[in-house]
Amino acid sequence: MYENKVLMITGGTGSFGNAVLNRFLDSDLKEIRIFSRDELKQDDMRHLYQQKYPELSDKIKFYIGDVRDINSIRNAMHGVDFIFHAAALKQVPSCEFFPIEAVRTNVLGTENILTAAIEEGVKKVICLSTDKAAYPVNAMGTSKAMMEKVIVAKSRTVSPEKTAICCTRYGNVLCSRGSVVPLFIKQIKEGKPLTVTEPAMTRFIMSLEEAVELVVFAFQNAESGDIMVQKAPACTIGVLTQAVKELFHADNAVKVIGIRHGEKMYETLLTNEECAHAIDMGNFYRVPADKRDLNYDKYFITGNSERNTLSEFNSNNTALLDVEQVKAKLLQLEYIRNEIAEWEELRG
Repeated sequence: MYENKVLMITGGTGSFGNAVLNRFLDSDLKEIRIFSRDELKQDDMRHLYQQKYPELSDKIKFYIGDVRDINSIRNAMHGVDFIFHAAALKQVPSCEFFPIEAVRTNVLGTENILTAAIEEGVKKVICLSTDKAAYPVNAMGTSKAMMEKVIVAKSRTVSPEKTAICCTRYGNVLCSRGSVVPLFIKQIKEGKPLTVTEPAMTRFIMSLEEAVELVVFAFQNAESGDIMVQKAPACTIGVLTQAVKELFHADNAVKVIGIRHGEKMYETLLTNEECAHAIDMGNFYRVPADKRDLNYDKYFITGNSERNTLSEFNSNNTALLDVEQVKAKLLQLEYIRNEIAEWEELRG
């Protein structure tokens, strides 16, 4: 499937892009293109992989550009076979203050990626979405919900044999850039209180490797127009905080600061409406695109009353992990193991 092919990762200097590189660098792919707008991060990444994998680093090619500019995308897309589209504005509070910026990157940027991909005959595009797109209450989630609509609509306009377009939706990725666990660790090391928005708040949790595996599963199994969802566990923020404190043997106080702009008490990965036709694939759900056209008159005559018995899948009704289970999940991460070792060395 990958032999002699070219993979392009948009937003490729981020946490997900680095995880994909680690997963695919030693594969049969001929070339992996990192497309992003930050030249410093690209340069840092270039040096890092030249040091870590000197025999493979020539496979990585870097392209400066912005998903908001379709011409910069076209310049980077010649000869590309597959795309993982991860470029996005992801911070909930900042998108609340600058919602149009979220639209320009998350909605219009995705439209640009898909338009250029179809023009160039890219075989498959996997777009990354978020649980915040289901029943969105904030600007980031709303922009991602519209992104999903663009993806499904675009999939209807092109033959899947030419360009297949699908989407993955997942929850919080542990220790990704800008996430809460690295903040807790920083506060522990600085002897400051751990700032918690609301201890009872629940969130889906998964590792970067699991996020990559969801994308790979979608790449191998999804049909054009599908939204693929992983059956992720969840925990309360209070449990996550306690787990981090225990792993670092920390006695820092916990300061509850209240819910931030645009945050929800729990997140949803599969809406009740999507559950009506979702397909259970074991560790994943597949939400096929609605293939009906705009001729609704015929549904008054024939109709279809069948639906699944599945109901909304959210971070309150999924498997909730306790402190020991969250600690075990955190210890699977190299980042956490390294941080603990460094902290223990500092403390003597």
